[in-house]
Amino acid sequence: MNTIIEKAIRDSISVKQNLLADAGLLDKIRQAAQLMTNCFRQNGKVLFCGNGGSAADAQHIAAELSGRFYRDRPPLFAEALHVNSSYLTAVANDYGYDHVFARMVEAAGRSGDILVAISTSGNSNSILQAAQRAKSMEMAVIGLTGASGGKLAGTSTVLLNVPSSDTPRIQESHILIGHILCEIVEQELFNS
Repeated sequence: MNTIIEKAIRDSISVKQNLLADAGLLDKIRQAAQLMTNCFRQNGKVLFCGNGGSAADAQHIAAELSGRFYRDRPPLFAEALHVNSSYLTAVANDYGYDHVFARMVEAAGRSGDILVAISTSGNSNSILQAAQRAKSMEMAVIGLTGASGGKLAGTSTVLLNVPSSDTPRIQESHILIGHILCEIVEQELFNS
């Protein structure tokens, strides 16, 4: 059992060290934070979508922005698109699951808003359709993926592709990146 524990910790550290060593990826994180900051300055909103563990990550990061991260400050309009279970199940039933996020992007998104599309593979159809809909509406798309970026790479305004193909390690880094984005946004908007 200790071997499993130690390997998981070592592998997680290794992915984060690779992330830290990638100057281009660090710059893309900065770009994503700037996009989000500018969006909020223009009274825009940041919408999040993901499936499974990525849905939990989407909800977690949105909550840090709409609630608070480090600072007591006004709330920001950030929302995970899967939190209305009646909507989600109705659209999945009536139109198919691939459409659940795209329809909500169409309903809630506006030009100048941002979609944060989270998919470890970058190939989830429901996420790809949401990203395509967002782009067609002149929204920026921040893709959070694993190393390859998958098909989401071609749709993302900024692609944050964690240097790993191991889903748990990718998801751990997605939360780290999400927390970094929240910290920068708070610093930029509410530094007093």
